[in-house]
Amino acid sequence: MNDKPVTNNGTHENPGGQPELNSGCEGECAQDPNSLISYTKAASYWSSVPASLNGMLGGLGHVSHIDIKTSDDLLNTIWKWARPPGRQRALDCGAGIGRVTRLLLSRRFHTVDAVEQCPKFVEAARETLRDNEHVGQLICAGLQEFSPEENSYDVIWCQWVLGHLTDEDLVQFFVGCRRGLRADGVIVVKENVATGDQSEYDAADSSVTRPRALLETIFADAQLRVVATRRQHGMPRGLYAVLMFVLRPDEP
Repeated sequence: MNDKPVTNNGTHENPGGQPELNSGCEGECAQDPNSLISYTKAASYWSSVPASLNGMLGGLGHVSHIDIKTSDDLLNTIWKWARPPGRQRALDCGAGIGRVTRLLLSRRFHTVDAVEQCPKFVEAARETLRDNEHVGQLICAGLQEFSPEENSYDVIWCQWVLGHLTDEDLVQFFVGCRRGLRADGVIVVKENVATGDQSEYDAADSSVTRPRALLETIFADAQLRVVATRRQHGMPRGLYAVLMFVLRPDEP
């Protein structure tokens, strides 16, 4: 599981950069998209994807710069708050080959841990990041079975990965993330958002794109509140809207 922007017309961008029809969806799409998510199918899909920038971004490697810049701007804004998170330790969830860790988080935090379920991506990240003194643990695990260490992270970063989790597992993942935050810590969610009021299923990688209202319901179910939002601009036409949510635990 890792970061991949996708089109909003029933296709995804493959590593070659050409639209590929979301084949086999006709019968499945009549079902509840959440029930169609398969961790086995997703793992199989990502195991066939090259461990490269274009592979991680579905053939859209050229969007990495604007993506990172916008994320960096968001962090700068967060650190101007009256109660900003610390800068000691961050967690990159669904890290792929370590793109966000390398280009963003390791430049902003003393230590960055990363979790990724595809073994070949973990090995690629290990090679790419081996001389980076700010990289801590590289954990090979799916987010559906992962829970951060309690009271450990100032920022937990989740980008273009959460559509692989079922609604139920996503709530439980966020519960674990909430417990994993240090005082004044935040969770940043950066995800594609569906334009309608229903989730949309992608049969190619067995993921869903959720509408904003459902994401916010899931946050609330995990006892998290949205304290800031921002839209990613500068992406190619035809892609889903990309929104960033900054989350904090509900006040007791």
